[in-house]
Amino acid sequence: MTIRSFHDNIDLELPLHINISFKKVYDVYKKYAAKEFENHPYHQSALNMVKEIEKVPELISGFSDFSLLNKHEELIEILLDTLFPEILTTNEIKAATIPFSFTCFKFTERFDNILNNAGDDYEFKVRNFEQDAMYIYACTLILSSIYNYHVDLKRPFYFDIPDKISDFTKHYRVAFNGDFMDITPTENAPKITEDDIKLLLDNFDNIEIWKEKFPPNSYTFKGFGIMNLFDVTADETITSIRDNLVRKEDQSMTEKLRDNLRDFYVIKDLKVGYSVFDISNISHGSVRVKRSESILLNQETQITCNEYFCNHLISKIFRENESIVISDTKNYKDLSGGNKFSKNLEDREIGSIILIPIKNSTSQDLVLIEIASPRAYELNSVNKQKLKDIIPVFQAAAERNSEEYMNILEATIQEYYTSIHPAVKWRFYEAAENYQNALLDQEEDAKIEKITFNDVYPLYGQSDIKGSSHARNLAIKQDLTKQLKSAIHVLRKACLKENLPIYDELMYRVEDYLVEVEKGMKAGDEVAILDFLKRDIYPVFNHIKEINNELTQVVNDYLGLLDNNLQVVYEKRKDYENSVTKLNDKLAKFIDKKQEEAQKIFPHYFERYKTDGVEYNLYIGQSITKEKKYDPLYLYNLRLWQLQTTYEMENVAYNLRKDLDHDLRVASLILVHSNPLAIEFRMDEKQFDVDGAYNIRYEIIKKRIDKAHIKGTTERLTTPGKIAIVYSQDKDAQEYLKYIKYLQSKNQLGEVEILELEDLQGVSGLKAIRVEVNYNEEVNSKSYLSIDELIKKI
Repeated sequence: MTIRSFHDNIDLELPLHINISFKKVYDVYKKYAAKEFENHPYHQSALNMVKEIEKVPELISGFSDFSLLNKHEELIEILLDTLFPEILTTNEIKAATIPFSFTCFKFTERFDNILNNAGDDYEFKVRNFEQDAMYIYACTLILSSIYNYHVDLKRPFYFDIPDKISDFTKHYRVAFNGDFMDITPTENAPKITEDDIKLLLDNFDNIEIWKEKFPPNSYTFKGFGIMNLFDVTADETITSIRDNLVRKEDQSMTEKLRDNLRDFYVIKDLKVGYSVFDISNISHGSVRVKRSESILLNQETQITCNEYFCNHLISKIFRENESIVISDTKNYKDLSGGNKFSKNLEDREIGSIILIPIKNSTSQDLVLIEIASPRAYELNSVNKQKLKDIIPVFQAAAERNSEEYMNILEATIQEYYTSIHPAVKWRFYEAAENYQNALLDQEEDAKIEKITFNDVYPLYGQSDIKGSSHARNLAIKQDLTKQLKSAIHVLRKACLKENLPIYDELMYRVEDYLVEVEKGMKAGDEVAILDFLKRDIYPVFNHIKEINNELTQVVNDYLGLLDNNLQVVYEKRKDYENSVTKLNDKLAKFIDKKQEEAQKIFPHYFERYKTDGVEYNLYIGQSITKEKKYDPLYLYNLRLWQLQTTYEMENVAYNLRKDLDHDLRVASLILVHSNPLAIEFRMDEKQFDVDGAYNIRYEIIKKRIDKAHIKGTTERLTTPGKIAIVYSQDKDAQEYLKYIKYLQSKNQLGEVEILELEDLQGVSGLKAIRVEVNYNEEVNSKSYLSIDELIKKI
């Protein structure tokens, strides 16, 4: 008799002392051996079996020496024949077992064949076997059998058994029959009380408590078990597909699905791919490939349907969204006239293929799943029906992935276009949740509430590129001068070949514009000149090109100077704008990184803009956050952080000058405002703005302060090499002078000026501290103090 045991371990610790007994089977034979059944067909055979079994009394009383299974193999085989009928032996996957250990000692022929096909190196083991869990399961069996207290701990067990013939692993679920067993307590079995049961139910994970109430071998088990296996490979494949699709999409997803479907179809070289099409333009006969891991497409991004597919595929897949199977691709090529799709099938050596279209319900996307075999008719209209249980899983996954993708797009838009700062996002979620709850409660006139933060203190700063308007105008002047001179050169060359008065007249007009440009640009000059060139000069150039090859080259040289998109000379302006962009990006990235550090001081709202330079707003106060208690100390910390960061940005801009095509300088400004104000999110503008008439004054100051002059002079407050700190209350000046004094001790700031400013329209009484910046060419981010270090030192 072949005995196969789980992990070769039949000495599993249990609360039960296992005795193999066939008494339950013996009792059935005994019943039919009685005189009342003497006319029954089983009577005589039952008499013979009773006689033989009684010769070996341990088969009835039970034995724990499992070697007796081999000793009495012949009798046990006959004894169990009624449970293992020959007519079912090639159909059922069944074995007699020693309970709780998965040790088996009699198998049906089909089960034997499965194990033999698994190979000599296969270890007969259960997928989800846990020794402690098996001990507790035995305890619950005792509770049910002895104390009539039923605890449901049933959970399926599985065998994963390879098949060397097909080279696939098959999966089997295990079912147990416990009709052939009895459990009795020994003298050492503790009495289980109601309180014990409650304690056990609350302590599943504490194996020591279970062993205390049910000591090892404290009960006797007599009997045996019957284990049935059911092939659930298809169900496991569907489950595995579902699990893989539920996980976040990654590069291995297609590979995992391919392995699942290979198992499902038992085709080792099955190919699987997919493509995502935008079919919004299908009415015009084309589709766009959005994403692809296709086994059919090459690098196509736009497909003209009637050139690529046949009409039948276009209709079924893209319009009716029905699955298609091509069981013989060679035959399809002949019938379709050899379209591009059929040629791709041939190039990929595909003999048969199933195409599954999945239309997204909320968008114009269609996912086309491709399942292909190298052999004709291996995939066909019959075995396509197996996919009926899988297609809904694909559909659900496609919907979920589409929603997740849309969420990613929304997040991208939020981050780069209409972002809501993380510090205040909680308030938007709160408002949105309140609104949705109102809709669910069917409240009349449910409205989204306004987002307002009261009693917040503002901090404003800017690093503005000085002389940007002059530099831009100069660049425009240089480009226009070059373009006009080049146009004159073309006309002069043309005069040498054709003595036409029109050339002289046009040269005169171009030279007149050139004189005006060199004198100085005025508003509208650039547009007027470009309009003149397009209207009067370029049609003549088209004629000049036709005169001879030499003039053709001259005109082409002129056109080669022009920007392809703008059709103007765009060299100096491009250099200037690239310099501005490079400086802006550098400053913006720097303050964004520093802002991450500042958020650790206290959560606050931060917004930053790129203009000709960088400007930013900060708002801090209790209403901004629910997580931390506000204290004025945090405002002072942020002001110190702002001054330190402004100094660092000055150095960033100064050290970048050598890498710019234009020598750009920045002038830095900080505006101090001591009174709290309110900010409100403007729904129409999708941004925060100050709220209330009094607070508008703060916004007016922000817009006009960088143009302010020092009182009694024509000198601008903001100037390169100095940081201007604008204030209206002397106590603010005293605060900032302390910060400046410390940074002076670090040789970061120099000479200080206390200034009065001219009255602005609607604003008077402003003052300023202007402090010199000591640049450090060797400075880097590590040389700056963190805000914690700065506060500690000051």
